[in-house]
Amino acid sequence: MRGSSGGRPVRVRIAAWPGGRGAKDVERLLRRAATESAVEKTAAKILDDVRRRGDAALLEYERRFDGCTLSRRSLRVGPRELKAARAGVEPSFRRAARQAHANVLRFARSGRRGDWRLATDGGGWLEEKFVPLERVGVYVPGGAAPLASTVLMTVTLAAAAGVPEIVVCTPPDRNGGIDAHLLYCLELAGATEVYRLGGIQAIGAMAYGTETVKAVRKIVGPGGPFVTAAKRLVYGTVALDSVAGPSEIAVLADGSARADWVAADLLSQAEHGTGHEKLLFVTDSRSLAEEVARELVKQAADLDRGAAVERVLRLGTVLAVVADLDAGVELCNRFAPEHLELMVRRPRRLLKKVRSAGAVFLGRWTPESVGDFVAGPSHVLPTGGTAAMFSGLTVEDFRRRLSVIEYRREDLKRGLGVIEEFARVEGLPGHGRSARIRFARGKDR
Repeated sequence: MRGSSGGRPVRVRIAAWPGGRGAKDVERLLRRAATESAVEKTAAKILDDVRRRGDAALLEYERRFDGCTLSRRSLRVGPRELKAARAGVEPSFRRAARQAHANVLRFARSGRRGDWRLATDGGGWLEEKFVPLERVGVYVPGGAAPLASTVLMTVTLAAAAGVPEIVVCTPPDRNGGIDAHLLYCLELAGATEVYRLGGIQAIGAMAYGTETVKAVRKIVGPGGPFVTAAKRLVYGTVALDSVAGPSEIAVLADGSARADWVAADLLSQAEHGTGHEKLLFVTDSRSLAEEVARELVKQAADLDRGAAVERVLRLGTVLAVVADLDAGVELCNRFAPEHLELMVRRPRRLLKKVRSAGAVFLGRWTPESVGDFVAGPSHVLPTGGTAAMFSGLTVEDFRRRLSVIEYRREDLKRGLGVIEEFARVEGLPGHGRSARIRFARGKDR
């Protein structure tokens, strides 16, 4: 479907799936890469420079990429600046932020696992204990817009998990400032350190540490292509949440859906502004697909960041017509979207067949934006097809699980034969001896 936005023609592709006209467009969308190799090369160079030169590299890249001249002292946002942000925030936003924070905190606390133990046959115990990470890093994008909601969807979870040191990096504006709404949410959610750092250099600082920024144990949070590539490259030096790059959405709809609602939901992700967002609409109604295509062009003309939205409509959007909704679910599973909306008459019937999605939104009254801002589950979700293997951010991402084993004499006696057999087969006689020696001469040792 063609239209125009900003004076330029826009083509929204409608494909028949599987095997029909336009199917190659669907295949290209399914084969999207989580990161780009050229981007990873750039990220690797900057990360290596940050590791070698520390603060000097951070200040250089802030000048180059964020257009901001900082000193080592001004990298960190002071507590007074955090508290002063309250005065620059409208009362209506403070109320909204407090409500969103309460919802996120309630969901996080409800999902927190408790320690548990299991008695052994010989009188001992097997246990699992959960302990918070000591120090975590959170990346909060702030280039196109201050993502204050991302603060609540990340820092709140870390605080609920009991993390004592919660470090946040977010890019400043050209004057070194950070939006007051974002700062307000940082204080509300419980951040303990905040740095004016964006992009690859922020990931490097948190992963390797510098003179000013102490290294963290784990880095979480979304970002554009460069941040996503940098996170992948520091995996192993630190733990990560998932690949959370440019936003994407799939909407599966039947004839009961309204085309204008569908288009609005799709465009809600296109407007994030990187131009790398991905949109997939799947339906068993050709006429609905044609209506949605017209609505996309019409509504896109009213959005800010028009150039980026147009790029998404040209290169990252496909409307797929399938034979039936079951085939539609399978296509969505292959896409493994960050967000999946089931805008159908009986969404729970199809929910049973969903295997791969970061978050699922059921029914006509659940637009994806409720997940971004208010519902409670974190909106930090896997992208680029990685929802087939990763899950969205939860409170448990900020805790470590410890296995605890306490055997008694009878337990070890019962297991001795098993230990000795595996020690023999694997050529590890010392393992067998470490258990057998305790029964030497019939005495406990």
